[in-house]
Formats: sequence, C-alpha cells, structure tokens
Amino acid sequence: MTDLIETSGPGAQARDFLARPLRMLVNGAFMAGQGGEMAVVNPASGAVVAQAPVANAADIDAAAQAARLAFDKGPWATVRPVERERLLLRLAELIERDADTLAQLETIDNGKILPMARHGDLALALDSLRYMAGWATKIEGTTVSPSFAYVPHMRFTSQTLRRPVGVVGQIIPWNFPLVMAIWKIAPALAAGCTVVLKPSEDTPLTALYLARLVVEAGFPAGVVNILPGAAEAGIALVEHPLIDKIAFTGSTQVGQDIQRRAAASMKRLSLELGGKSPVVVLEDCDPDEAAQGAAGAIFFNHGQVCTAGSRLLVHRSLYEPVLERLAVIADGMVLGDGFDPAAQMGPLVSARQRDRVAGFVEGAKAQGARLIAGGYAPDRAGFFYRPTIFADVAPTMTLACDEVFGPVLAVMPFDTEEEALALANDTCFGLGASVWTKDLTRAWRFAEGLKAGNVWINAHNLLDPAVPFGGHRLSGYGRELGHAPLELYTQAKSVTLNLG
Repeated sequence: MTDLIETSGPGAQARDFLARPLRMLVNGAFMAGQGGEMAVVNPASGAVVAQAPVANAADIDAAAQAARLAFDKGPWATVRPVERERLLLRLAELIERDADTLAQLETIDNGKILPMARHGDLALALDSLRYMAGWATKIEGTTVSPSFAYVPHMRFTSQTLRRPVGVVGQIIPWNFPLVMAIWKIAPALAAGCTVVLKPSEDTPLTALYLARLVVEAGFPAGVVNILPGAAEAGIALVEHPLIDKIAFTGSTQVGQDIQRRAAASMKRLSLELGGKSPVVVLEDCDPDEAAQGAAGAIFFNHGQVCTAGSRLLVHRSLYEPVLERLAVIADGMVLGDGFDPAAQMGPLVSARQRDRVAGFVEGAKAQGARLIAGGYAPDRAGFFYRPTIFADVAPTMTLACDEVFGPVLAVMPFDTEEEALALANDTCFGLGASVWTKDLTRAWRFAEGLKAGNVWINAHNLLDPAVPFGGHRLSGYGRELGHAPLELYTQAKSVTLNLG
C-alpha cells in the first residue's frame, strides 16, 4: 500500500473511475437511473467531479423484484452458509486490494481527510466485513422439551429455527458512506437475506465502486442491488410491498417518517438515528486530558457523527481551565482539502450542511451563549466551517437540545454528580455518552445511570465490530455490530414434532 499521507490528489484508478459513466447495480447489471443524473460535488472545492445516476420508483421496483426473485427462487436460496461466508471474505479481499482508491473517493466525495479515510474508515469497513462474514456459519436455533400438559399421553419435541427475514431495503447516510454500506449489507448477506441499498445522494461514489466489487466477487444477480437516489427512491423502498425489512441510519426526523410509512405493511425496522451525546468531566480528571478528549469527541469527522460529544459537562472547579485549553485546540486546528497532508479537518459535506451549522451558531449567539472559539466559515472555496466552542450554554438553549451534526460544542458547568447525571440525561436522545475520571467506581455509577446505548469511560467514539452499537429513545432502536445484527436480519420459527 502507498503512504496516503503524502498523496497530493487521487490516483489513476480513482481518476479513471470518475472519468467513466457511473452506473447503479440492479439484478447483476450496471445501468443508468431512470431518474436522470445528479452532480457529485467535491466539498473541499465546490467543483463537480462526476455525474451519478438517480434511481426513481421504477428503478426501486426493478431492484426489489430482482432481490425477491433471488431470495425466493434464485440461487441465493440454496447457497450454503459457508459459501455466503466465502463470498463475503472474497469481497473483503477486493476492498483491501482497492483500499487506496476507495479512500481517495471517500475523501473526494465526503471531504474527510485522507489518512482518516484510509486508516479509519477503510480499516473499520474491512474489519466489520470479515467479522460479519464469520456469522454466516454460526446461526443457531434451540431445542425445547415441551410439556403440553393437556395431552399427557403423547410426547413432543420442539425446535426454534433462525431464518433470514427476506428482502431488506437499506438506506445509509453521507457521513461514513463505505462503513455504513458494509454495516448494512454484510450482516444481511451473512444471514441469507438479499439487499436493496440506497446510498445518500450526497455521497454515492464509494457505494457505486463497491457495486463493481460485489459483481467481481461473484455474488449472484439480484442478491445485492445498489441504487443512489433522493427522497423518491427512499420512499419507494420503504413502501414497496416486496421489501420485508428496512434498515436505516440517518436523522431522527426521517426515521420517524419511515416508521409511519412502514406501519401500513408492518415491515420490520431497525433505526439508528440522531444524538446529542454528553461528555462528562469529573473534578479528578486532568484538564489537558479532558480538553483533548472533548476535542476529539466533537471534532472527529468534522462533528458529522451521530455520537459526537456535542454537550460537554465540566465540574465547575475545572470549567475555565478546560475551556482555555479547548479554545487553544480549536483555534489551532488546520482546515484544508483532505488530500493536503497538513489538514487536520476537512470541509462539511455540502453547502446546505455548512449553512445549517452556521444557523445553529447564530442562534446560540442570539440566545446568549459565550463564544470562545470559531463561529464562522472561512473565506475560501469549499464548505468549510471553523471548529466552534460555546461556553455557558443553558440546558434549554437550542444548541443544548438539537443535533447540529457539525463541529460545534456546547459547554456547561456542574457542581455535583447528581447534577451532572441529570444534565447528561436531559435530552430526548440516547445514543452515546462518555465520562472522564480516575475513579472507576464513580465511572461505573455514571455508566449505569446514563441513558444511552453506548457509554465510554475515558474515551469517546470508539467502535469495534464485536461491540453492539445502537441507541435508545429518539436515537432509534436495533443494534448493529457484534452478534446483535443476526436478530435484525433473521426471524424465529418454532417447529414441534409429535413423537407419539
């Protein structure tokens, strides 16, 4: 592999991919979208780098029918678990072969810095794919000895079987395009489902490249279908009668709309939605460590993370020292194109997202929060926004309540553990949280008391394929990673045999 930190731009393979007509994958064939084309914009420059196909309802219907046929009658229904595992591992080999190209496309499409795309996103995608591949051969049921007391003269045995849920529609966001694609398709395929995947219209490139690798790996036609599109495609997928389950990662508002639309057909759902994650710093924490941890929690991936530590709760004795250190970190961060080796943070994904973040910042100023760093978009091409920190944020301010999805931190002081826990849980979300302390007993009290699906102690935003991930309340339901996805993509069947 090349040392991507020294790369000044995309390589020949990435340039060649962008120069050719981009096509979506339906029933094993590459085709244009009936919805036309959409511009793919590099957020670091605002320049159009390619035209991607747009799927409409007719395209979604064709993909759903192909996935249905592949599941019910096609070869996928008879593919043995070990063969599913081998196909997924072959796909992982191809992704690893082209990892540099995929990382470059992710940087062009999303704006993240190249070292993070290569050594963060690609590494996690590969680890997750290989981990999930192994579950294909480890799906188990149970054996039960029932009593059936009302027929005491007869003997029975019962079994529970785990069977794939069927055809799965999957909708992924733009913040981690390739990782999200793998998190969705890998467990579904391991469980024996077929897939219709809709990547975000903002970041279709790596999903379309992945479609090529799916075909090269040898997956049968119709098993994996990948169609970029906007709201029309998403609605068509959710409402399609041949789709058995929807798996969605994105905003809470869209997740709620999906839930309403899916109710008519009682589709199974798993929803990984928004967050407003607290970072709690207790008084025994080192201020430098606290500032570094808080900065990483909010500025990682430019704050475009559902578990971003966007609410920092600091014990009053450390409040000003931590704020001072945070301001130095934020003001010193270098913004730039993801291919620039000096860049520590790239642009936001789109002009729309930059303007949304700016709206939250102006609102916080108007509501009386104290700006200590950032708070503006630099005067340059692209969709950049400076790392921003507000102090003295009241719990009722918009900045403390709503998800910004950008590099904007709301900081609040507290005096007691009880107050800190109450502030941390004062949210309608429940995805991530972290507590920073040298006292593990106190840390465990917070871990038990925090209303979040993922709690980190002296860390934040750590993800591993073996550790389940998901949220509570308006952060959604269902778990990804670990063993949990097998529950999402299989369903139980009880079989009872009369032994006489």
